Amino acid sequence: MEPVGTGTDGVAAERRQLLNVAYRLLGSVTEAEDAVQDAYARWYELPRLRQESILSPGAWLTTVISRICLDLLGSARVRRERYVGAWLPEPLPDRTEWHHAAGAGPAATTADPADQIVLDESVNLAFLVVLESMTPAERVAFVLHDVFRYPFAQIAEVLDRTPAACKQLAASARRRVDAKGTAVPATGRAEVVRQVREAWESKDIAALVGLLDPAAVMTADGGGLVGTVLRPVEGGARIAQYMVAVAGTAPGLHLLERSVNGVPGLVAERAGTVVTVSSFDITEGRVSRIWVVRNPEKLRPWRRAGRPAPGTGTP
Repeated sequence: MEPVGTGTDGVAAERRQLLNVAYRLLGSVTEAEDAVQDAYARWYELPRLRQESILSPGAWLTTVISRICLDLLGSARVRRERYVGAWLPEPLPDRTEWHHAAGAGPAATTADPADQIVLDESVNLAFLVVLESMTPAERVAFVLHDVFRYPFAQIAEVLDRTPAACKQLAASARRRVDAKGTAVPATGRAEVVRQVREAWESKDIAALVGLLDPAAVMTADGGGLVGTVLRPVEGGARIAQYMVAVAGTAPGLHLLERSVNGVPGLVAERAGTVVTVSSFDITEGRVSRIWVVRNPEKLRPWRRAGRPAPGTGTP
């Protein structure tokens, strides 16, 4: 990272980068925003002479927020053991596809943390789920080096380990990511998602079974706040039956094809409010994993986003 000035504007300009680092490390917009606020609080608590002695406030802030996230990842494992059902990362909308709510001007858009997170392959839900399988140290080393290209010497300061040890951690994490396989191009994903939506809307179990891998797995996150399955549903046939059953017992749902963390997904609305966000992993033309987020606390960015542009949803 290039050195920046120690003035208020220079330090504040790092906020976007810090949010992007923290979201990838934590998988939560809310926790990422809290971590950023904590990092800034520590900066402004420094004596003025200490601030002026720091050649790169951006690098200093990145080190601090990475340490904050490292601590949070350790405690998160304990918290998630008490979580009701499966825990999934918070899904993010693509702001370019949405109109902001009436009366929300440019200032409101800029103030929303979700709007400042860059949506690329390092935030798609499949990738974030793989990150969840890593140890906190592996995740920090991998994200900082492979995603943000920070040198191992700087990562060593975060993890309090040697650069060689950090390199090994990143390599171990990389093997987990590589084991996941090659991503499907967005165009291929969009077509499969469209077919899933159509089959789901028409309650066509046979069509859904044909679109789902026989060994597919669906994981849902309601956080104990809304009804959903507490354990993963396994097998394409069982998932298809479950999806059709849900469609039959939830009248008024409106399915929309939307970008979820930068890749094609589905959003369910009821009375204009987003109640479910679904993301898909696709292997050889079939859906192999479905992640369904229903926890309303994780859907706040979608509710701030407003209605989609005309002509981009289903009738």
